[in-house]
Amino acid sequence: LGEYTLTVEERNGQKDVITAEQIGLQYQDDDTIEGHLKNQRCYIWPAMMLMGGGDLTVSTTYDREGIDTVIRNMNCFLPGNIVAPQDAHRGDTPTGYEVVPEVMGTTLDYNRTKEVILNALDQGATSVSLEEAGCYIDPLVYRDDPELNAQVEELNSLLTASITYDFGDRQEVVDGSVIKNWIAQDEEGAYYIDDNKIWEYVAELAAKYDTFGMEREFHTSLGTTVSLSGGDYGWAMDQDATAQILSEAVKAGKTETITPEYVYTAMSRDENDIGGTYVEICISRQEMWCYQDGSLVVDTPVVTGNPNKGDATPAGGVWAIDAKMEDYVLTGEGYEAPVDYWMPFNGDIGIHDMQNRWDFGGTIYLSNGSHGCVNTPYEAAQTIYGIVSIGTPVVVYE
Repeated sequence: LGEYTLTVEERNGQKDVITAEQIGLQYQDDDTIEGHLKNQRCYIWPAMMLMGGGDLTVSTTYDREGIDTVIRNMNCFLPGNIVAPQDAHRGDTPTGYEVVPEVMGTTLDYNRTKEVILNALDQGATSVSLEEAGCYIDPLVYRDDPELNAQVEELNSLLTASITYDFGDRQEVVDGSVIKNWIAQDEEGAYYIDDNKIWEYVAELAAKYDTFGMEREFHTSLGTTVSLSGGDYGWAMDQDATAQILSEAVKAGKTETITPEYVYTAMSRDENDIGGTYVEICISRQEMWCYQDGSLVVDTPVVTGNPNKGDATPAGGVWAIDAKMEDYVLTGEGYEAPVDYWMPFNGDIGIHDMQNRWDFGGTIYLSNGSHGCVNTPYEAAQTIYGIVSIGTPVVVYE
């Protein structure tokens, strides 16, 4: 009897062993053996031996009050070994959703476990399976749950689009990883794409990529860097139109590369939206440069507006060439000036030749400056006219 053990089989191949010593297992003296001895008849032993013996059932007892301590000290009830059950649920992936399988765990129902172990001890069993006896607390939702799978399928059906926005040397991709943040749920529990979230996203794009009216750093031909915040050059997104197109594309599950809709456009969509073809004017140096595809083509002295007469040429910004005209007559209060090449970039202020002016550069503009335009030697104006187009940026700084 002292060698008796009960092996308790648990999940994940784990086992606990309850020994006779732990539970104080012993024979229960109910006179069963003594009664059998008294009833023996020695004169019929030979016949009884030929007939074979019978089983003798004896009663055992153990410490039922102490069994709680034994069970609670089993490995399966130690806190570090207990894994809580988890229901199968919806989980995130980088671009969508998936069903995360249930976790069976190792949490036992103590009362049920105790009942099963006591029954096994009472029956003298040598092993008992807690799994087969239904002692574990299991999840309520499993990976094959129809409602859960339908929910994941419904959500993923909203995430099939992949829209790439082209911003020149940069891109923005609208795929499931972005769209999943736009999903909302209506009062009936159905999922849908929230257009308000799309409009917010487009506003963020505009804040990131619009350059119209924004401050920018410019590396000058003099080797310095200036900050420019004025002018009318740059990109400005038409947010409503862009959001509407994006909404339709996402809901249709399209895969395509598109460009946003714009209110204002510039010559280059790269991060440096000035690009490689532009005109640069330094007021203090009275010098103008013209670049074509990144190469310097013109470097010329000029005469700009006279600041002492309130005619200073606006500076500190980037403007776009608004028009190109030949054989044009400039008119103003008290003057007419015919020019061969006229390239306005800021209202009535522009670049033009000035055939009746022989000297350029230096400090001429402080005493005999223009009314605000950039007076340019004929050959330089002619060359620049052939390079620029409407929309070409003109950078002006002090």
